[in-house]
Amino acid sequence: MAEGLSVAFNLIQKTVDQLKPGPLTLSCSASIMMYWLLPRLSKLKNAIPSLDLSFNTGHGEIDFTRDKITVAIRLSSIPVPKGVTPVPLIEEWIGAVCSPEYMRTNRIEKPGDLARARLLATNTRPSAWADWYKATSTVLEPPPDIAESFDHFYLQIQAAKCGLGVAAVPRMLVRDELDSAGLVAPFGFVPGPVHLVLWVAPHAENQPKTVALVEWLRNELREMET
Repeated sequence: MAEGLSVAFNLIQKTVDQLKPGPLTLSCSASIMMYWLLPRLSKLKNAIPSLDLSFNTGHGEIDFTRDKITVAIRLSSIPVPKGVTPVPLIEEWIGAVCSPEYMRTNRIEKPGDLARARLLATNTRPSAWADWYKATSTVLEPPPDIAESFDHFYLQIQAAKCGLGVAAVPRMLVRDELDSAGLVAPFGFVPGPVHLVLWVAPHAENQPKTVALVEWLRNELREMET
């Protein structure tokens, strides 16, 4: 009986903790955090002044209760937590990027020129180049070897910016670098095999601040892609 009461009390406490007002926690990859969210954080705070927000960096599966996460930005390829309906955000466009100097020096003018380029990859998306080849119907025989692989997109992007090679990356991560001419995309961008979605913790999905955060994220991402 005591064991049964302990389990019941734990369940009650978990429910109470979920209902307590407190900061919302937004989870996304470190690269999305660095290249997309942080540059827009002041805009978010101005849009929702009363929002108390903390952050979690991750890109894989989560347990909303265990990890104390309210909203998560994830790829559509990641298994969805039980009881969660993904909220569609944007289609992910992918492309090959490099520094302007690297493009000029190595005469990167058409996809076939990648056969003699240094290709940069990331361990968080090892299929990035294969996804780009397929999306652009590019066939290189034999496929070029990966020259260097980095732990995260943001390291790979920085390496490309420093002239170390060509990286296959999502457009949303390099928009600012493209606008400032720190990077160029010789072949443009194409739709990739996945899109971005939002996961919202079921216990928080109807809370006004959660609704406001979700709406802001959806609008901001869609505005970026127009």
